[in-house]
Amino acid sequence: MKIYTVGGAVRDKVMGRPVHDVDYVVVGSTVEEMLSLGFKPVGKDFPVFLHPETKQEYALARTERKVAPGYKGFVFHASPDVTLEEDLLRRDLTINAMAMSEEGELIDPFGGKRDIEGKVLRHVSTAFSEDPVRILRLARFAARYTDFSVAPETMELMKNMVSSGEVDALVPERIWKELSQGLMEEKPSRMISVMHECGALARLFPEIEALWNVPQPEKYHPEIYAGLHTMLALDYSARKNYPLTVRFAVLLHDLGKGTTPSNQWPHHRAHEERGAPLVDNVCRRLHVSNMYRDIAVMTAREHGNIRRSSELRSKTAVMVLERCDAFRRPERFVDVINATECDLRGRKSDTVSFEDIPFPQRDYWMMILNAAKSIDAAAIIQSMDDASEEIPRALHNARVDAAADAVNAMRFGHIKKIEVGKKDAIP
Repeated sequence: MKIYTVGGAVRDKVMGRPVHDVDYVVVGSTVEEMLSLGFKPVGKDFPVFLHPETKQEYALARTERKVAPGYKGFVFHASPDVTLEEDLLRRDLTINAMAMSEEGELIDPFGGKRDIEGKVLRHVSTAFSEDPVRILRLARFAARYTDFSVAPETMELMKNMVSSGEVDALVPERIWKELSQGLMEEKPSRMISVMHECGALARLFPEIEALWNVPQPEKYHPEIYAGLHTMLALDYSARKNYPLTVRFAVLLHDLGKGTTPSNQWPHHRAHEERGAPLVDNVCRRLHVSNMYRDIAVMTAREHGNIRRSSELRSKTAVMVLERCDAFRRPERFVDVINATECDLRGRKSDTVSFEDIPFPQRDYWMMILNAAKSIDAAAIIQSMDDASEEIPRALHNARVDAAADAVNAMRFGHIKKIEVGKKDAIP
C-alpha cells in the first residue's frame, strides 16, 4: 500500500497558495484492507474512506469508463493493480493531475507543473470530453486563476462537447453548484466569458448569452455592449467582496435588454419589467433557493427605480419598499441596493472612473426606509377594527406621509442634504 496526496492540495502547494482541503489516493490496497485498518467507508459510487483519526478522505486508486450520457454515466474500477498514473489520467486538468508521495516527491506525469509555470488550463486527456461538468469546472478555475489562459486544444474540445449535446445532460443542481462557486471567485466574469466562448453559455444560460453584442446608449454606457456591462458590474461586485446573493443578482439584473427588438436599439425602455420574469425563469430552471431568486428578481425589477430615487414620488418610493418587503426584511433590500451600485459601477470609459462616482442612493433609500418604519403601526391597527380591510391602506398612507416628511426635511436643510437621482444621471 502506498499513499499519495493528490488534486488541489498538490496544485496549491506548487503554486505557493494556501492549502485547505487535502485528498489522498491509496495505491495497491483493497476495500477489505482499508476496513481492517479502521477506515470508515463513505463512497457510494466508488471506494472512499475516512481516516479513523483525522477523518480526512482516502480513495482507492481507480479507473473509470463512460457508459451513458452526462456526468453520471460512468462505471468505476478500483483494485490493487490500478497504478497512480492511471488514477491521475482520469482527472480533468493537468494542474489537478499531480501527486506527492509521503516523502515529498512530486509525481507529475502530465506536465501540471509546466502548465502552472506557463499559466495554462489544459485537459489531461480526451477523457475530459466524457464529463460535461468539466467545462464548468474549467470556467470556474479561469475565474480563480485570473492570469491563466485556456489551451487552444482544450477550448476546441469544449466546443465539440457543446456541439455534440453533451452539456445538455447536466442537471440543474450541478449547474447551480458550479455557477455559485464560480461567482465567488476573484474575477467571476471569466467563468461567464469562457462559457460564452465555448458555446456552453448559449445552451445553459441563453438569457445571458442574448446580452452579447446588444448595444446601449454610449452617453451612459461608454462600454457600449450590455454583455460587457454585466461582466464589468459582476467583477465590481467581487472587488467589493459582496455575498453570492448580490453577485447572482448582478449577473441577471439586465436580462430584459436581451429581449429588446433590434429596431429599438440602443435604448431599452421597460427592460426592468421585461427582465424580472426572465430572472424568475432562470432561477426556477436551476432550482435556485428562494433567497437568491427573490433578491435577483427584485434587483432586475427595481434597479432603475433605486437609481432614480429622488425623481420618485414618496408614494412610489414606499411602493418600491413594499414590493421588496423591505419593512420586514431590510437586509434583503440592502442587497438590492448593493447590486444596483454594481450596475452603476459596471461601466468602462477612458475619461471617467465610474468607481469614483458618488452613490448617494444608498443613504437616500435608507433615510426613506427608516422614516417609513418609524410610524407606530400598532397604534394605527389599534385605532381601527382588527378585521378592517382598510388597515393595509392606512399603514401605506402613514408610511408615505413619513417618507414625504423626511424628504422635505432634507430639502429644507433640517437633515443632511443628499444629492441623488438628477435627470442627467446615468440610467
